[in-house]
Order: sequence, then structure tokens, then C-alpha cells
Amino acid sequence: MVAINSAAIQPTMIEEELFGHEAGSFTDATKRKHGLIEVAEDGVLFLDEISTMPTDVQAKFLRVLEEKAFRRVGGTVLIPTNVQVVAASNRDLKAMISNGTFREDLYYRLKKVDLHMPPLRERKEDIPELIGYFIRDENGQQGSNVEHVTQRAMDALMQYDWPGNIRELRNTIGRAVLFCDGLQIDISDLPVDIAKQA
Repeated sequence: MVAINSAAIQPTMIEEELFGHEAGSFTDATKRKHGLIEVAEDGVLFLDEISTMPTDVQAKFLRVLEEKAFRRVGGTVLIPTNVQVVAASNRDLKAMISNGTFREDLYYRLKKVDLHMPPLRERKEDIPELIGYFIRDENGQQGSNVEHVTQRAMDALMQYDWPGNIRELRNTIGRAVLFCDGLQIDISDLPVDIAKQA
């Protein structure tokens, strides 16, 4: 699996990242570069935050999905590809289609299976299990031996709205494990804005 976060790449560079380029295709292109479509051959290409992909690149990517082939930037040879595509967005793509910032044909080409993942604040019943997983993961990474969260700390974690979603929860638990002196994370190990929920 090869992942690309469109939001983390400058819009002018996304095409090159996806398709690669041929030597001499622009000033600094001294040698051929394989794009991520090519790197993901016979595997999965994960396009995170596809909503930030420029519309001209969306059109070119749609062609890849339809023709199962692409050209490197500056290239003339059509390169066949066998890659599965998974795309994700935290924005409403249908609203973007309405305002002309996302291609409708690409949306329906990608939409074989549509999974809606509600934000953490809408599925708080998952929080205790996620916390347990993150504690075990952090113990392995940090060499610590935290076992669980006190009830008071759990109450605060359950009351918080998690605007940063699962990433914020992961970072919160990572920080708590780092600062925890004993076997259990307590309210004092949590950031102030979460601790005040208790």
C-alpha cells in the first residue's frame, strides 16, 4: 500500500507525485522519476484528502482509472497500470461537486464502496477500546508499563468532544503515558482542556 496525502503536497507538485516525470521534462528533471501510481503497481494507492486535489489533476487521474494507463509528466509513452485506489476525505464531496471544486465523474468513478466514518464525538462508545489499544501501543514504543485509566480520567475523556478526532485521542494518550508516574493514567496526566471535563 502506498499512501499520498494531497493536503500535504503543494498543488503544483501533486501531478508529479502521482505520475512521475521523464528526464528533461522541466528544468530540474535530470533523471526519470517514478510516480506513486507506478510505485503502487499490483497494490493499493491510498489518496488521503482527495478533496484538495486540483481539478486539472482530478481530470488526469480520472483518465487513469478509466484507461488503466497513464503518462509520466513530459512523457509520450502510455504506461499500463494495475492499481487499486482507496480515497478518503473529511470534506463533503457532494457539496464540492455542487460548487464546482470536485469532479462529479471522478466522485462516481471512485464510489464503488462508500464508507462513512462518523467523528469520534458521535461514537464515544469506541473511546475505551481505543484508549486500551493506544496504551498498549505507547507502552511498546516508550518502554512503559501503564495498565489502564482511572475512572475519573475516563469520565473526562468520555466527556470531551474530540475536535481533532482519533489523532487527538492518540496524541493525548501518548502524552499521558509519557507523563504517567504509575500504572494508571489519572486526571493530572491529561491536558488541562480535557481534565476540566471531569
